[in-house]
Amino acid sequence: MRLGSSGTRPAGTPAQPPLGTALGVVAGSGRPGPSRIAAPVGDTVLDVASLAVAEHGPHAALLQQPNLDGLLAAGRAVWREVVGWLAERLADPDRLSGHLLPATGVVPVLPFTVADYVDFFACEQHAVNAGKIYRPRGEPLAPNWRHLPVGYHGRAGTVVVSGTPVARPAGQRGPGDMGPSGALDVEAEIGYVLGSSRGAAAEPVPLEDALDHVFGVVLLNDWSARDIQAWESRPLGPLLGKSFATSISAWVTPLDELAAAWIDPPPRDPPPLPYLLGPTDRGLDLTLEIWLNGELVSSPPAADLYWTPAQLIAHLTSNGAPLRAGDLLGSGTVSGARREQRGCFLELAWNGAEPVGLADGSARSYLLDGDEVVITATAPAVGGGRLSLGEVQGKILPAR
Repeated sequence: MRLGSSGTRPAGTPAQPPLGTALGVVAGSGRPGPSRIAAPVGDTVLDVASLAVAEHGPHAALLQQPNLDGLLAAGRAVWREVVGWLAERLADPDRLSGHLLPATGVVPVLPFTVADYVDFFACEQHAVNAGKIYRPRGEPLAPNWRHLPVGYHGRAGTVVVSGTPVARPAGQRGPGDMGPSGALDVEAEIGYVLGSSRGAAAEPVPLEDALDHVFGVVLLNDWSARDIQAWESRPLGPLLGKSFATSISAWVTPLDELAAAWIDPPPRDPPPLPYLLGPTDRGLDLTLEIWLNGELVSSPPAADLYWTPAQLIAHLTSNGAPLRAGDLLGSGTVSGARREQRGCFLELAWNGAEPVGLADGSARSYLLDGDEVVITATAPAVGGGRLSLGEVQGKILPAR
């Protein structure tokens, strides 16, 4: 097991560039005491709490907690101090001696308590493709789509850490038709992990302050049962087709680690309303990859996401809805203009009309039991080169 990722990588999946400074939580027989805040270091992990105590590091009490909840609640000034201190230590491996945990018996666990989970629909290419599939004789985009970030509330209690197996869900697939999903899909997404820098005031967050609430980024797989989703979604949207599991990477990449990845958003027509415009309206230039059983099937680019992280937060809070430390916002499926850049099998196989051929001679329209999906991503690194985000992995089990 390569702890720099989050689980066993399917055969054939190549190694990624090294992770930069990232934080997560590990448990298991290979660590002392309860779950520990940790950082990936090659094939092992650093016991961040132990190092902080030994070196009288900043905010050591927060780093001794069993998860990242306290750190998320502390706000951006504390985050920058802790992440800066940790980055300096990771750059000097000699200082880590005695604080590295053995790989054997150490497993990543969910790094924070998910407070609320909201999934958005921020990618125009994905929205257009989905509209063409489901409404072939109508306009692919709803009239509101280019005016506001469309999203829905998900179930925080079904967010799981990378490596957690996913059982095929059951639900209504049509009139009088109840059973296991026959159209189980992935959605390659970016997840924004929120903290608090000014408390949970029930007031709008201005766009210029929105990124102060983002601690970092995870990769997110919004597993989707397309047949259940298609039958249930009108008029209020998905429920059982989405609520059975959402996987996130074990390692959270702090936003400051992605300082070299910021890019301008794509052109928009019509221009967003003033509350969605400002200097923090910028996207992240991440390149995602979807691996099925060790074979690369897609490379979705996040650079063209229509709605940016700051806009998601400004819109979410524009009615006075408060933020909480541990809130998780999904970008929605990331897709590009070419087929090999589509971020889910709904698009890759065009809802079964164009199955994806695999190297072993088989094909996929949707996932089969036993399939293992790994989503990876890289970003420009500060100082040059690229860094990896923690991957998200899951294997499909038969319906219960």
